[in-house]
Amino acid sequence: MNEAKAERPVEILQRLIRFDTTNPPGNERPCVEYIAGLLEAAGLETEKYGASAERPNLVARLPGRGEAPPLLMYGHVDVVTTAHQSWAHAPFGGELIDGYVWGRGALDMKGGLAMMASALIRARRERLQPAGDILFAVVVDEEAGGGEGARFLVERRPDLFQGVRHALGEFGGFPLRLAGRRFYMIQVAEKQSCWLEATIRRPGGHGARPMRGGAMATLGRILRALDRRRTPIHVTPVTRRTIEALARNVPLTTRVALRLLLLPRLTDRILRLLGPAGRSFEALFRHTVNATIVRSGATRNVVPSEVVLGLDARILPGFGPDDLLDELNDLLGGEADLRVLLHDQAPSDPDYGLLDGLGEILRELDPKAIPVPFLLPASTDARFFSRLGIQTYGFTPMRLPERFDFFATIHAADERIPVDALEFGTEAMYRVIGRYGALARRTGRGDGGSARARARRRR
Repeated sequence: MNEAKAERPVEILQRLIRFDTTNPPGNERPCVEYIAGLLEAAGLETEKYGASAERPNLVARLPGRGEAPPLLMYGHVDVVTTAHQSWAHAPFGGELIDGYVWGRGALDMKGGLAMMASALIRARRERLQPAGDILFAVVVDEEAGGGEGARFLVERRPDLFQGVRHALGEFGGFPLRLAGRRFYMIQVAEKQSCWLEATIRRPGGHGARPMRGGAMATLGRILRALDRRRTPIHVTPVTRRTIEALARNVPLTTRVALRLLLLPRLTDRILRLLGPAGRSFEALFRHTVNATIVRSGATRNVVPSEVVLGLDARILPGFGPDDLLDELNDLLGGEADLRVLLHDQAPSDPDYGLLDGLGEILRELDPKAIPVPFLLPASTDARFFSRLGIQTYGFTPMRLPERFDFFATIHAADERIPVDALEFGTEAMYRVIGRYGALARRTGRGDGGSARARARRRR
């Protein structure tokens, strides 16, 4: 592959997909080294930092003029499994078919990395010197908790991010179509990961003996409850801001329905009336819990006395594990012993300082764009960088076809990204790099954000 072609986001993404970085185990080193080679060929200096040689994190820097704080752009190279999925095209083939690049990671998030790398290389080639340094971090292990990736960098090398106040990462800048309008959702906050274990204990015995109400039967009731019942509604400040922004830009009937969403006693009813859009909004109003792992039994002729159920929960900003456990015990009727295995706190008070500037760039590229702040219903490495006082904006912009379901495609079979969307995002990234200092100054946040955010960092 020649050098000029390798700088295009499409070819970069194709190459990235062809590295099988399924986590576990990750095996990210060859992929990281490929990105390092691209950056170094453009004249950028890179350094690798990691807990092990096979799983290095990469940090590169485009020097700025020193007139603004550094801006961090980051993303992860590891991907989730493709096991037990039926793909139309090879998941690690990186094939270009019908205007799409196909493969695991096309959306989550090798596509975003291709945008960032391509924009950064273009800036270097064109001798662009932004107002502040641009840091580019390529991290490992995000899909398995981030311990060897962003968390390692934050805990072991916080000096690398000295002065950084704003960052661009996953996910955001994708369109949501509602009432004939095209809203671009820019992530400013995210839900908190909380992994739980529910242990069910009941009498066991011989497989030939009739058994009623045992651990397996209780498991069935719990799974049914998780499927049919819901945790309570909560209207957080960031979701209120999202819904109000949407409501200001839609016709009267839809505006009324959206504002009724903010009344907890009516939220579920309105979500149902909104159809597909309502299904997209539901996770913004409640903690979610999904069963993901079941462990029980050793042999076929022994009825187990214990079943362990793995649960993936996502907690709204401003709440904690104890709040979730109270709601989950009510939902399950106390039929299992619940234990928190992992919880990563996420900030509940976003800094909106760059929101208008990022939105301005989206409107330049798509005159019909209506930028809106957004709570990501999942979690990302932003939770680690927030410990350093860094506000991440989910901003990997994509102008997607009308019937393309972004969230239904991530982690699923046939993950893919339109070439047009990839080029759209790359141009947006390039404009951010060139104008970051002006964007920060115009919002009055070039000094690091709100007074409250600066006070938190001092503490």
